[in-house]
Amino acid sequence: MGKLKAEFARKGLHLLIALAPALAAINYSHTALLLMGGTLFYTLAESLRFLGFSLPVISSITGAVLRKREQGRFALAPVTLGLGALLTLLIFPAPVAAAAIYALAFGDSASSLVGSFLGRLRPTFMAGKSIEGSLACFAASALATFLVFWDWKPALAVGAASLLIDLLPLEDFDNLALPLVAGLAASIAI
Repeated sequence: MGKLKAEFARKGLHLLIALAPALAAINYSHTALLLMGGTLFYTLAESLRFLGFSLPVISSITGAVLRKREQGRFALAPVTLGLGALLTLLIFPAPVAAAAIYALAFGDSASSLVGSFLGRLRPTFMAGKSIEGSLACFAASALATFLVFWDWKPALAVGAASLLIDLLPLEDFDNLALPLVAGLAASIAI
């Protein structure tokens, strides 16, 4: 799979986390169990892949979306994605959790896609990340939060928090840090 197709597939899977707030509104406990179970299942499947065993469908999906830096090692991003969403749902009230998870789904995806394919300005202090990608993270996170609260104050706070996390060289741990910091920013701003 080409780099562009693989990144779109990866971010398509990443965007599925945006379903968590809607599912939690239907049944909070089942959503928490789904996130825990999904994270544990992926951890088992990825551990088996890492040890040379293959699970039908799961291993082929994982293999198709692996980044170059993840080849030959455990791909941690889906684990931190599930844990980030789960902790956010457990810690914050529903609208704050929704805004923070949307920042994770849409802001992080926008950053990656825009940065990878349109990013040209890469100052050394940004550790390989692009200004365009980080601004896309800010814009997508702020817009998603605005659509939750219909208020620019928490939207700008979540956008700024998402931008800050995006600028840090956290690699896979941004999936854990971004929704928690975005949730904190929204809680302070509302």
